[in-house]
Amino acid sequence: MENIYNTPAETIDGNIKAGVTKANLNIWKMIFMGVMAGAFIALGGEASNVAVHNIANVGIARLVAGLIFPVGLMMIVLVGGELFTGNCLLIMDIMDKKVTVWQVVKNLVVVYFSNMLGAFLVTALTFFSGQWNYSSGLLGAYTIKVALGKCDLDFSAAFASGVLCNILVCIAILMAGTAKDIIGKLFAILFPIMAFVTSGFEHCVANMFYIPAGLLAATNPAYVQAAEEAYGITANQIHETLSLSGYLSNLGPVTLGNIVGGMVCVGIVFYEINKSKFCNPPKKNDD
Repeated sequence: MENIYNTPAETIDGNIKAGVTKANLNIWKMIFMGVMAGAFIALGGEASNVAVHNIANVGIARLVAGLIFPVGLMMIVLVGGELFTGNCLLIMDIMDKKVTVWQVVKNLVVVYFSNMLGAFLVTALTFFSGQWNYSSGLLGAYTIKVALGKCDLDFSAAFASGVLCNILVCIAILMAGTAKDIIGKLFAILFPIMAFVTSGFEHCVANMFYIPAGLLAATNPAYVQAAEEAYGITANQIHETLSLSGYLSNLGPVTLGNIVGGMVCVGIVFYEINKSKFCNPPKKNDD
């Protein structure tokens, strides 16, 4: 009887085969798929902000966000997309000698900036849609608050949070690979991503939406005033912390943390655990 799921070894093997395809994508296809993935993640972030901006209890707000944000990765897995954090698993292909280091570096660099472009596009569209006027500008104020908190992280906190985040993201991708049906894939993605969002961990592609969104929201005096009234955030705090340098000071360590979490803590570890099983699969008994 055929299994209704893939074993861990089969999942790793399947991920490696998919990685070969990723590493050999046409450059324009890689860019377009990267843009779409960045947009999907940004849409998940945008929707979760709308859902939680007026919830006072932090735990409940994060749980609600955790239930909504995974839609971004669900769209990527089901309809296709190139996501930087997930593509950190290409380290398995290097270890299995299926692709070169240069191919992986090229993929990650192109996908990273394509994700950024996709996230920026959603940020701009959200800004011009007037959505941040919800609740008399409270959604705009919340958008500022989220971005400010991210820019205020020190290097070590941002790095460690990035490591933890991409452990969960890459586990979600591998878990989705174990499922053979759509519902199984959706549930496999939901719970690890819900855990990372509820925990408040840092995802570099998500932050390509959250922080630029805060920067744009801060250009509206009404949102700045709402942020001061609702959260006690002063215009001076916003000016000093929420800036391009603040954005880069978050993105740098978070990206490094995501790389370590995805490549080292998941990719290398699970390749080493399972390589003997998919390199030398047990012989089938013909009796």
